[in-house]
Amino acid sequence: MIRALLLCGGRSSRFGSDKLLAGGEPLALQSARALRAGAGSVLAVIPLARPELRRALEGAGCEILETDRTSRGLGASLAAGVEASASASGWIVALGDMPRVKPATIAAVKAALEKGAAIAVPCQGGKRGHPVGFSAALRQELIALDGDVGARSVLERHAKDVVRVDVDDAGIFIDVDTPEDLQNL
Repeated sequence: MIRALLLCGGRSSRFGSDKLLAGGEPLALQSARALRAGAGSVLAVIPLARPELRRALEGAGCEILETDRTSRGLGASLAAGVEASASASGWIVALGDMPRVKPATIAAVKAALEKGAAIAVPCQGGKRGHPVGFSAALRQELIALDGDVGARSVLERHAKDVVRVDVDDAGIFIDVDTPEDLQNL
C-alpha cells in the first residue's frame, strides 16, 4: 500500500499567521482533499495541540499524527510520518500549503511507484515539482531525516533512480508562503 503523507508542521513565519487554516476553505483542507482523491489513504503530520487543524483534516478523511518533531522541520516531520506508516510499500510526500496539485498528478506519482520506481517526481516543462513519491527501499534513509531540508539529500543520492512523471499541472509548483500568494491563488 502506498501511503500519502501530508506534512502540515510549518511555522508560517513568512505568512504572519496560521496559513494552513487561511482562506475561505483552509489551505490544508484543499491539499488534503486533492491528496486523498489521488492517493487514497492519507496520514497528516501535524504539530501538537492544533485542534482546529486536526478537525479540518479529519473532516477530509485523513488519519492524524500529532508530533513535536514538526518543530524541527520538514525532514523531521517526514521521518515521523514514515516511521508511523512502516508497513507501507511507499510514500507520496505532499505539503499542506500546496492546494492546487491535481488529484490526477498524485495518482500518476502513485502509479509510478506501483510500477517499481524508487523515486517518482512530477514534472512539467522539464521542471520538477511536488508531491514526490518514495519506495519502501528508501525507508531507512527517510527515517534518518531531520531538520528543515526535507528529502533533498535522498533525491541527490539517488538521482539516477528518479522517474520523471510528465504532467500537465502547474499546481506542482504553487505553494503559499505569504498572504500575497494566497490572494494570487
